[in-house]
Order: sequence, then structure tokens, then C-alpha cells
Amino acid sequence: EFERAMIRERTSAGLAAARAEGRIGGRRKKLDAAKRREIAESVITGRKSGAEMARLYNISAPTVSRIVAQHRSDLA
Repeated sequence: EFERAMIRERTSAGLAAARAEGRIGGRRKKLDAAKRREIAESVITGRKSGAEMARLYNISAPTVSRIVAQHRSDLA
């Protein structure tokens, strides 16, 4: 029990220190903002289909749909 509490305390301190340095946890995005914008604009303008963009960037079709929906809501 005591050792577990010590581990929890050290972990919390480490996470707080990382946040103070500006780092955040979690997985990195596969696509940067420019690629996400390119995907959304290509699908919205009709230059390429969602399935084509999914194959091109090796992502799933629902991910393309989510990117397009988010782009549209950002524009609104």
C-alpha cells in the first residue's frame, strides 16, 4: 500500500512537471492541420471523394467524414 501511494505521488508530480513545460499527454495526430485542411477542401469542392482521400492518406473513411464535418463547423 505504502509503495503504491509513493508511485502514485511520483507519477502525479511527473505529469504536473510535464504540463508545466507545456507538454500534453496522448497520442500525436496522424495528420497536421495543413493536411486536414487539404482533405476537407478537396472533398467539399468535389475534386476528390472521401474514399479517395482516405486511401491517399491511409486513414479510414469515417475519419475523412469527421475531418470534413469539423472543417465545415469551423467555417460556420
